[in-house]
Amino acid sequence: MHATSEVLGTYPEIRVLHQGRPAFRSWREEAPTNTAGAEEFFARMGPRITTIAALLWLFLASGASAQTLLVGVAAPLSGPSAILGKQIEAGASLAAEANGAEIKTVDDACTADGGAAAAREFATAKVNVVVGFLCTEAIEAALPILKDAGIPVITVGVRTESLTDQRAKTGWPVYRFAPRGDDERNAVATILTSLWQNELFAIVDDGTIYGREIAETLRAAAEQAALKPVFVDTFRPQLDNQIGLIGRLKKAGATHVFAGGDGSDIAIMGRDGGQLDAGIVFAGGETLRAPPGDVPYAVGTLMIAPPEWAEVADPKVLGAFAAQKVVPDGYALPAYAAVEIAKAAAAASETSGKSLADLLSGHDFSTAIGPVRFDEKGDLSQNPFRAFRFDGARFVPAKDK
Repeated sequence: MHATSEVLGTYPEIRVLHQGRPAFRSWREEAPTNTAGAEEFFARMGPRITTIAALLWLFLASGASAQTLLVGVAAPLSGPSAILGKQIEAGASLAAEANGAEIKTVDDACTADGGAAAAREFATAKVNVVVGFLCTEAIEAALPILKDAGIPVITVGVRTESLTDQRAKTGWPVYRFAPRGDDERNAVATILTSLWQNELFAIVDDGTIYGREIAETLRAAAEQAALKPVFVDTFRPQLDNQIGLIGRLKKAGATHVFAGGDGSDIAIMGRDGGQLDAGIVFAGGETLRAPPGDVPYAVGTLMIAPPEWAEVADPKVLGAFAAQKVVPDGYALPAYAAVEIAKAAAAASETSGKSLADLLSGHDFSTAIGPVRFDEKGDLSQNPFRAFRFDGARFVPAKDK
C-alpha cells in the first residue's frame, strides 16, 4: 500500500504492529508537534539541512494522525463452537486487509474465564476496538475490563437482551451487530398482524419456552390490534404426522397458522395440510432456516427471520471471499461488516476529535451487507427480521410471490 504527499510524492505506508510497547522512542515522537517548536528546531540547522528538515516535518505532520486501526477479534477458536469462531476470524481478517487495519485474534473459548483473559490481552495490546463474541458468559466477563480500558465492543452473535438493556447501569461500551433475543418474537407479532389482519388465523405452539413465548407475543399483539385468532392450541412435537391438528384447524376455519416450534414439525403440518386439502398457509420463525429433514417445506410457507447475508452482500466483497476460498457463511459477513464499521468510526474520530465509541451510536454506516445504525443503547436501530416465502426451492422475500 502507498500513500501520497504533495512534498515527497508517493511513498510506502509503513505499518507496525506491537503486542507490547516499544522500549525506545520513535523518530515521530522526537519530531516538532507545533509551529513554534518547528521554528526553534530549524533555527539550529544550516540552510540545506533546514530545507531537508522542513520537508521531513511536513511529511510527519501530514501523517501524524493517520494511525493504523488495531482491531481485537474475540472468537471461540477451540471447543464445540470453534467452527463459528473461525467464521468470525475469516471475515474480520478479510475486512482488515481490505480496509488497511490490523487485527489481534484471541480465543475466548465461549467461557467467562476465556472472555476475561481475552479482554486483558486486548487491553495490554491497546487495541482500538473489539469485534466478535458469540457467548454471553465470555462477553459479560470481558466488558468490565474493556470498559476500564476505554475499548468499545461490537458483538456479532450475543442476543441476550440485558447486555444492552442495562447499559445505563453498567456503562458497558457494547454495540450489538446481532438481533436481540426478543427481536424474533416482536417481528413475528408486527409482521403477521399486518399480513393477516383480514385472514382467519390460528396460533399453535409446541409447549417449549421458545414456542410459548413467540406464540404468546403474537397473540397479545393480535389482541392489541383488535384481531382474534379462530384457534389457539398446543401441539405435540416430533410426531410422524399432524393429521389430528390439521383436522382441528380445518374445523375452526383457519386459513393461516403460525406454529411456534421446529421447522421439521412445520414441514409435516404443511404436508398433512396439503394431503387433507385444508388450504392452510403455515408460518414459523427462524427455526425454518434449518433443513427440514425428510419432509420438505410446503410451497408458500412463511418464515420470519433475518436474511441470509450472502444473498444481500456486496458482490465485490463476495468476490474477495471467493478469491481467498472463504465461504461467506454464518458470522463471516457480519464480522467483515463490524470491522468496516470500526474503520469508519475511527476515521470520523480522527477528524472530529470525538472518541470512537461516541461515534458508534446514532450514525449511519455503509457496510458490505447493507446500512447499519446503532441506537443509544447499542442495539441495531432496525429489527433485522423479515418475512420470507418458500417458493419450492428456497425462501425468498415475501413480496416476491
